[in-house]
Amino acid sequence: MNNQPNIAILILAAGNSSRMGEPKQLLPWKNTFLLNHAINTAVLLDNSKTFVVLGANYERIQSKIQRDDISIIYNANWELGLGSSIAFSVRSIMTKEHNFDGILIMLSDQPLIDFNYLKMLSSSFKPGINQIMASNYGPNASGEKLGVPALFDTCYFEELSELNQDKGAKKVISRHIENVSNLNANYLISDIDTMEDYERLYSSNH
Repeated sequence: MNNQPNIAILILAAGNSSRMGEPKQLLPWKNTFLLNHAINTAVLLDNSKTFVVLGANYERIQSKIQRDDISIIYNANWELGLGSSIAFSVRSIMTKEHNFDGILIMLSDQPLIDFNYLKMLSSSFKPGINQIMASNYGPNASGEKLGVPALFDTCYFEELSELNQDKGAKKVISRHIENVSNLNANYLISDIDTMEDYERLYSSNH
C-alpha cells in the first residue's frame, strides 16, 4: 500500500533575473541548465505532478524545456512579483482534476536542493492536519529563517491563491507558524542573485 501523499510541485521560474543580465533559469548546471535541473529533481518524487510557472522570457525558456511529463503555466503578470506567480499558479492547479494532498513550492535557482531533500520533506508531511513543512535556512537575528522549498496542506491553497505583489510563500509560513514543521536546509540554500553568486556556486560544484 502506497501511503505517500499526492503532491503538486510548483517550480517558480517567472522572474526576469534583472541583476544577472540574462535569464538565470537557463544558466548551465551539471549537464543541463538551472531550471531543467530543478525539473529533473522534482519529477523523481513519487505521487507527484510537476508544474512550472514562467513569465519573463517565456518563449525562449519554454522552447528549452523538452519534456511532456510536466505542465507549464504562463503568468502574463509576472512583473507583479513572486506572490503574483504563486497565486496565479495555485489558482490554475486548483482547477485541475487532481486530488492533491498538498503543494510543494520550490525555486529554479536552488540547485543544491536534491531529490533526497524533497523526499524528506514529503515523507515528513502528514496530510489533513493543516501542516506546513518548511525549509530552515538557519538562525538569524530574529530567530529561525524559514522558507522554500515548503510543502503546504490543501487547506492553504485558497490563501496561497490570494497572494499578491512580491510577498511569497514566506508570508503564509509566518502567519501560521504554529502549524509549521521544518527541516534543516542551511547547507543546501545558496542565493543566486548576481553573476558572481552563480560563478562561485558553479565552480564549487563542478
